[in-house]
Amino acid sequence: MSEWKEATLGEIVTFQRGHDLPQTEFKGGKYPIVGSNGIIGYHNEYTTEENGITIGRSGNIGNPFFINSKFWAHNTTLYVKEFHNSFPKFVYYFLKTLNFQKLNSGSAVPSLNRNYIHPFPIKVPDYEEQKQIADVLSCLDRKIDNLRRQNETLEKIAQTLFKHWFIDFEFPNDDGKPYKSSGGAMVASELGDIPEGWRVITLKECLQHLIDNRGKTPKFFASGIPALSAKFIKGGNLVNRENFNYISIDLFAASEKLQSGDIIMTSEAPLGELYYISKNTNYYPAQRVFALRANQKVVLSAYLNYWLGNSLGQSLINRRATGSTVQGIKQTELYQCEVLIPQRELMEKFSHCFNKVLYKKEFNENQIQTLTKTRDTLLPKLMSGEIRVKEAESIIEEGK
Repeated sequence: MSEWKEATLGEIVTFQRGHDLPQTEFKGGKYPIVGSNGIIGYHNEYTTEENGITIGRSGNIGNPFFINSKFWAHNTTLYVKEFHNSFPKFVYYFLKTLNFQKLNSGSAVPSLNRNYIHPFPIKVPDYEEQKQIADVLSCLDRKIDNLRRQNETLEKIAQTLFKHWFIDFEFPNDDGKPYKSSGGAMVASELGDIPEGWRVITLKECLQHLIDNRGKTPKFFASGIPALSAKFIKGGNLVNRENFNYISIDLFAASEKLQSGDIIMTSEAPLGELYYISKNTNYYPAQRVFALRANQKVVLSAYLNYWLGNSLGQSLINRRATGSTVQGIKQTELYQCEVLIPQRELMEKFSHCFNKVLYKKEFNENQIQTLTKTRDTLLPKLMSGEIRVKEAESIIEEGK
C-alpha cells in the first residue's frame, strides 16, 4: 500500500448540506429528490449535477447513494459539492466502507455534521487505480441490476398474461380469438360471470397440504438452513438475504420438508406476499408464513401462485383478514378464500409456460445472491488495498 496516499476525507471531496424542500412543494418534475433513504420524490428543479453522491445527514446517517442524473439534494443529506481529483464512483464505493455512526453529532435524532467527517483519516490510490477499482465493482452491480430488471420484466409479463386470460377471460378460444369479447358463453358464480365450464371452489379444496410453523420459535444460528419469515418475502422474491436467520441441520431433518411447487404466503406483517418454490427446497417456513401445497389433481401450482398473487386473489385474502393495526389471516379463514378453476387444458397450457418463468426467476435470484456476495467480499478488500484489481478480476472469473 506504499503507493496509496494518506489523506483526509475532506481532501478528496467537499460535502455540502442538502437544500430545504418541504413535501408540499414537490413539483413532480423529472429530477429526483434524494433524501437520507434514497429517492423520496421528484421536482422540476435540481441542485446537483449528474454523477453525484449523497450520504444521509439526518435520521439514516451515512448511507451513500450514487445518482446518475441531475437531482435535488434534500436537506436530510450531505452531498458532494466538489470532487478533488477523485473518481466519483470510487468515492461512492469508498463511502460504503466507512462507519459514520461514531461521528453522530445528534442526540434523539441521529445527525451528521460535514465538519466532523471532513477530517476523517483515509488512504486512497491514485485516480487511475480509483477508476479501475470502481469499474470492477460497477460491473458486478450492473450484472446484479440487469438480473433484477429481467426478473421484474418476467413477472410483469406473467401477471399481464394471467390477468388477460383468467381475470378478463380473453384466453384464446378454439378459433384463436379472445374468448369473452368473441361472445364466449358465460355463467353466473359467486365471483361474478365466469366462462362456461369453469368453477369456483375454496382454497382448502385446492390444497393437498399446508405447513404452518408459526407457533414454533426455533433457535437461530449464523449458518445452516435459511428460515423464511414474512420480512424476507416481497414482490414474489426473497429479499435481504444477507440478514437471513438459520436453523440447525438437525431441526431441518426433523421438520416437514418443502417440495418443488410449494407456495410460501405471508400471514401478516405484511399479509399476502408470495414466494414460489421452484427447485431449491432447502428452506424452513418460519414466522408469519404458510407453506401451501397444491393438490395437482385439482389445481396446478403455477396457476394457484398467480391466482393468489393477482389483484382479485389478494382482495379475497384481505377481506378475510383481521386486526386493526396489523392485518393478518387465520388458517381457517384462509381455507375459505375462493379460487377460480379454469378448464384443465387451459390451466396446463398456462402452467407449462409459467413454470419456465418461475424457474428462470429463481435461477436469476441465485445468480444475484452469488454476485452480491462476491461484491460485498471484494468491496472492503479493494478499498483497503488488501487485494488489487488484477486479483479481484481473477476471483470474479473463477466464480463464474
